[in-house]
Amino acid sequence: MDCPHRQRFAALVLRPEREIDLGEAALLIAAEGCAGLDVDGWLARLDALAGDLRPRLAGVTCDFERLAALLDFVYGDLGLRGNDAEYYDPRNSFLNEVLERRLGIPLSLAVVCMEIGRRVGVPLVGVGFPGHFLLRHARHPQILLDPFDAGRFLTADDCAELLARVSGGAVPFHPRLLRPLSTRQILLRMLCNLRGIYAIRCAARPLLAVLDRILLLAPADAEPRRERGLVRLHAGDFWGAVEDLELYLATDPEAPDARGLTELVVEARRLLAVN
Repeated sequence: MDCPHRQRFAALVLRPEREIDLGEAALLIAAEGCAGLDVDGWLARLDALAGDLRPRLAGVTCDFERLAALLDFVYGDLGLRGNDAEYYDPRNSFLNEVLERRLGIPLSLAVVCMEIGRRVGVPLVGVGFPGHFLLRHARHPQILLDPFDAGRFLTADDCAELLARVSGGAVPFHPRLLRPLSTRQILLRMLCNLRGIYAIRCAARPLLAVLDRILLLAPADAEPRRERGLVRLHAGDFWGAVEDLELYLATDPEAPDARGLTELVVEARRLLAVN
């Protein structure tokens, strides 16, 4: 665990929403999985990329043309693309790795577009579409983009078809699914993506780091606290497990698994007494 990065992330997400730097927070998440990551160096890299694009926008006042120039730069010059072959590689969620390897998933590719766009005056917002993160223009909400497909422009019908594909038809389309997310919500989605990957891989240490950060953003969310308690228990951190599971049970004493979790807490306390 890199404590300075964790502390910096905690301080950052406690700021008012408008003061949270998405790129910085995303890089601080990446720092958990990339030892020795120079967060400020990669922020400077984003600044430099924006500087490379800025001359092309000189004198261009049409928002659509400015957006087209941004997309051409990100997907043409930089060559970013969706990683179909290894979609669940955690590096696809690390902003530095996305910029270095030119590969990502919809959310991380969207963050690159948003962060470069913010620096050059092309305002984009993230859309937490189910199963497939999207982008839209902040000043022209009818402009929807697929960051995984080179920024392809989407209609509402396209979005409905996309949702049917990614959900297997289980989720009906509604325009409310195209609402923009806050910076905190985007960070939570990024963390939840990693949470799912690490849980499948049974990678306890990085999973704990992700759960810690989820709880920094959403301390009242009971489910990640329950999950962290169980991961701590399996990792032998009995004090941490007792703390999380007791807090979860106090929050939801009627939870379906309350009896089983209570038994685990009793056993953890017994082991602590023995040791």
